[in-house]
Amino acid sequence: MAEDRTGQVAVMFVSERTGDDPHGYSAAADAMDALAAQQPGYRGIDSVSAGGLGITLSYWADEASAVAWRHHPEHAATREAGRGRWYKWYRLHVADIRRSYSWMRE
Repeated sequence: MAEDRTGQVAVMFVSERTGDDPHGYSAAADAMDALAAQQPGYRGIDSVSAGGLGITLSYWADEASAVAWRHHPEHAATREAGRGRWYKWYRLHVADIRRSYSWMRE
């Protein structure tokens, strides 16, 4: 069950991949997931992909934590690699979470 994320910052990354270098993409994605989880203010991630389209939501304690992740040198280098190799396009949105709840079937 997901935790209450009220008050957190959500970074929404929506993308379409090129299909080039799937093994390199997978390794980079795993490395970024692990690196993000070590950053101050990191609160979690949700991700889904189908047919080359992907949506990843990362959650941060506050705006400063999200901005620090954006500027992290390894993340910045991987982002540039993604622009050159793995993505046709992407969109990024940042939002404050005002309300959060979840439900799970028993």
